[in-house]
Amino acid sequence: MVTFGHSRDACGDDWPLVGRERELAALDAVAAEVLSGRSRVVQLEGAAGVGKSVLLSTWWERNEQFRVLRARCHPLEREFAFGAVRQLFRPLLAAVSETDRARLLEGSAAATLRALDDAAGTEPLPEAANVTASTLRGLDTLVARLSRREPLLLAVDALQWIDQPSLRWLVHFAGRADSHPVLIAVTTRSAEVRRLDPLLAELVRPANCHTLVVEPLDIAGVGRLVRTLWGAEEPDDAFCAACHAATGGHPLFVRALLHQAQRSGVRPTAHFRDRVPTVTLSTLAGEISHRLCQASGEVVELARALALLGDRKPPELLAAYCGTGRAVVLSAAQDLRSLGLLRADGDLRFTHPVVRDTVLGVLSPEELGAGHARAAQVSCLSGRPDEEVAAHLLAAGPVHGSWVLPVLRRAAGQALHRGAPETAVTYLRSALHQPLDDAERARVLLELGTAASHYDAALAISCVTGALEELTDETARSDALGVLAYSLLLSRGSRTDLSNVDRKIAALCDRRTADSGGADRELALRMGALRAWMEFERPSVTGPAPPPSPGTDDDPADRTAGERQLLAIRAFRALRAALPAPYVAGLIERASVNLPAFSHDLFPLHYFVAQTLLYLDELDTADQLNRHLTREISGRGMELLVSSLMLYQAGLALRRGNVTEALATAETAVDQASSTGRLPYALTLDTLRIDGLLAQGRTEAAERIAGAHAVAGQAEVAWERPRFLMSLAALRIAQGNPRAGLSLLRECGHHCEAAGIVSPAMAPWRSRSVAAHLALGDTASARTLAEQELDLARRCRIPRALGVALRGTGLATSGPRGLDLLAEAVDVLGPTPARLELARALDAFGAALLHRDDKRGARSALRRGLDLAVGCGATVLTARLQERLHLAGGRVGRAGSAGAGALTAGEERVGTLAAQGYSNKQIAELLVVSLRTVETHLTGAYRKLGIAGRPYLAAAMAAADRSRRGSGTADS
Repeated sequence: MVTFGHSRDACGDDWPLVGRERELAALDAVAAEVLSGRSRVVQLEGAAGVGKSVLLSTWWERNEQFRVLRARCHPLEREFAFGAVRQLFRPLLAAVSETDRARLLEGSAAATLRALDDAAGTEPLPEAANVTASTLRGLDTLVARLSRREPLLLAVDALQWIDQPSLRWLVHFAGRADSHPVLIAVTTRSAEVRRLDPLLAELVRPANCHTLVVEPLDIAGVGRLVRTLWGAEEPDDAFCAACHAATGGHPLFVRALLHQAQRSGVRPTAHFRDRVPTVTLSTLAGEISHRLCQASGEVVELARALALLGDRKPPELLAAYCGTGRAVVLSAAQDLRSLGLLRADGDLRFTHPVVRDTVLGVLSPEELGAGHARAAQVSCLSGRPDEEVAAHLLAAGPVHGSWVLPVLRRAAGQALHRGAPETAVTYLRSALHQPLDDAERARVLLELGTAASHYDAALAISCVTGALEELTDETARSDALGVLAYSLLLSRGSRTDLSNVDRKIAALCDRRTADSGGADRELALRMGALRAWMEFERPSVTGPAPPPSPGTDDDPADRTAGERQLLAIRAFRALRAALPAPYVAGLIERASVNLPAFSHDLFPLHYFVAQTLLYLDELDTADQLNRHLTREISGRGMELLVSSLMLYQAGLALRRGNVTEALATAETAVDQASSTGRLPYALTLDTLRIDGLLAQGRTEAAERIAGAHAVAGQAEVAWERPRFLMSLAALRIAQGNPRAGLSLLRECGHHCEAAGIVSPAMAPWRSRSVAAHLALGDTASARTLAEQELDLARRCRIPRALGVALRGTGLATSGPRGLDLLAEAVDVLGPTPARLELARALDAFGAALLHRDDKRGARSALRRGLDLAVGCGATVLTARLQERLHLAGGRVGRAGSAGAGALTAGEERVGTLAAQGYSNKQIAELLVVSLRTVETHLTGAYRKLGIAGRPYLAAAMAAADRSRRGSGTADS
């Protein structure tokens, strides 16, 4: 009889694990790293039946230092949201006491239970965009707590069939858990690995994963299996070689061959070597089919039911599928065991996946579809989980019935609840094939578009646009418009599309005015926030709003999300209109109270708060908000929003003066965009890159970036354009063409005027013009523009804007007044986070002092500016300051000042954590930055501190800090 059991399996075989010494040693080595406190991923890759699973299970049985959690993936469960995760953790949580369960889930219970517990699906659903991130963090927390008790082994069999949400969590955890003693061990079939799946590729890429290719046995290994079967009789070498040749050393084939040979009376001698049959997958399949043909109809029907329904299904479900009773099913199961096709340990499970493949392989596509359709109906009537029923519906093709649509929609809702939008989209796409009336189709399209907007803006736009044609309920229409506006803006939708959305929002607001009460008023406020967002993003769509004035409007409340959105909009408009910073800050502080989780219709609230904080120079608060939003969407596959937040992070770094950090973050965003297509806010990203490159004197690289936008986008007026024009003007001036620079700056001014942007904090185009006018000898024009900006800056009362305007006016003004203006610029910028602007002001002030022959004062200012410029990574300014310091009689090192004082804020944060023993991955997780950014900061810190690497970091930073505290400020 051909058997398909593994070593020590339920079929009674006791096959030893042979020929795997190399793999076991490699697993031991990986385990040693994990036991030292470092997480690792290991992949066992090989053909079906080569022994991957038995190798892994035998290894962990020998190694008792790990708590083992195991999942076995199945083709039918690919669309189960967190199906593999539930297999891993459900048995453990079910086995522990209520007290221990509460302790393990403390603080993350709701998020974790969403993934693990079907009953948790009845809880209110949080904001959809926050679900996946909180679920992933909850699972991370659970694993971290378990691993603190004892090292953890997460074993996942047949990774090629894993569901996408579980795979996303594995990738998420593996990338952030460097300090936890957790080993993720997966097995994959060589021929079935989803090579093009980016998540799977990320999990098993060589930098993250140690891959062991499990090869067939050699002749010696086959000989050991021969000895196992024939006991005391010593096998002949020629016989063993013949067995190896007939099977290729494949363990499953070897065992089948040896059983068949023994049954046929073959002995392991040279005499019988010519009677060894060839065994391959096809011969095994033929043998399985032959046995089933000899079995009764009840046995064949049970085999088909097991193949279609999957392993470990209750006898009652199998009986319902087969149309028989429970007793008939149990009797047929016993017959299958006697045929060697079913495990003998009581599990209703085939001895090997080859059996299932063979049973399904003889069915025609029509029979397979009909079988899955029956499985879906039986499963639904038996009260099986909706996602299990939905999996059969997807495999069956079109299935009609009044019960189908509710199942698919409930399964999609559960998938979103667990944080698996791709799975939800799959279910809802299938739902569209049901016979639907217009209203039902519109609702399904809206649900589909909402799920798709988490990761695919183009699909979301298509679906929601179709839904809006039929939706009549105004709340549903407002939800659809929120998703549509969000998707269009982040996908850089066309002006025509946005104009259509704006008209629909306006029509909805007309019917539900802000004077109405309750839900109607809240709806109007939220729709107004969407219009305001579009007005700023694309002023050509809606036209600029009139500027607000303090005290002229009623003081808005801040009780609801809609009211806080109104506050944030007013704050941002006040900022643009150059109203006093304290007034703007008061509005934005009220708008930020109890900031809700991200959602499509509330996203303008986060957007306006973030932008206002950025230009108010509240960079620490802005950084906290950016980290909060990044954590919320981490691991969700929302590439567009992730890229936007990474862009914001780069902008924060540049406003702090961290040129190196800003460029590293921007380049990371560009690298990520290469696999996802065009970035949202690509023009702003390239604007930041140009500014950073110019600060480093890399004009050729900046020109290459600018060239891509020389013609593109000219017809569409967006808020990005003026900012880009200022940077392009700076590039032209740096290239020695001040006239071209002035022309671009005048164009920038026209755009700002059309968009209602008055504040020099947002558009300091006038002070940018000063250098060009001075280069052309037009001092009068330079002074006029500088004084205009200074008046605006004094009005808006933002220290950065005031300091920049003072420097520009000081440069354009001769004599003592010019010097006083530059000194005031230094004083104003000193307490701000604008370190690069302060360095520029010190450069101008030092040059003015040097012009008056005050070399001592010049040296003090220039050296202070040089320290800042070096720390910022601004090489052009550094070189100019070094030259002037030399003229002032100061001593100049090759890179200015050294030590911790020269570190940027980012380098200091990363260096401090690294000196405390945190790994690069841990630092990236704590600071919510990319691993590449951490590495860039460490490299810069090593260079500035004059050390070779991490082992010297703690001592170098401590010594530099002592030196900084003990040194005086006087310049010799």
